[in-house]
Amino acid sequence: MDKTAASFEAELAAFVYHEAMLLDTRRYDEWLALYAESGLYWMPLSPDQPPGDEAPSLLYEDLLLLRLRIQRYANPRAHSLHPAVRGLRILQAPQIMSSDPAAGLHQMRTPFLYVETQGDSQRILAATAYHTLEGGPGRLRLQMKKVHLLNADASLPAIQLLL
Repeated sequence: MDKTAASFEAELAAFVYHEAMLLDTRRYDEWLALYAESGLYWMPLSPDQPPGDEAPSLLYEDLLLLRLRIQRYANPRAHSLHPAVRGLRILQAPQIMSSDPAAGLHQMRTPFLYVETQGDSQRILAATAYHTLEGGPGRLRLQMKKVHLLNADASLPAIQLLL
């Protein structure tokens, strides 16, 4: 592998780590800026669920809906967010599943644990994030983030923040 390819692979992994850090630190405007205009955040109910909004999902939001969600996080009347909700992601090393530099599409896979606290309550969820990134070195954008919860088919507690 040449230095340029290795450098770009490191940039892809750094993007995934940076995205998680922005969520952990509640820097939501910066997080939204990572998305392409056609960006999508998706949490399917099953790993083999086809893309699209025809089937029920835990979450299926385009950029407009994500912006509305972020606005809600800042609203003092969002009573479900009081006391304050905090989240933390513990990521394994991101893996490149596929990369097509000519098309400018790159797919990453990152297993992680998510811890969310609110008052005296704490929940831990296991998941795998699949990031579809578009662009090249220095100009990556998030086309889609798909999060597969390990137990998406279980009865889940209310998850307040984005994973």
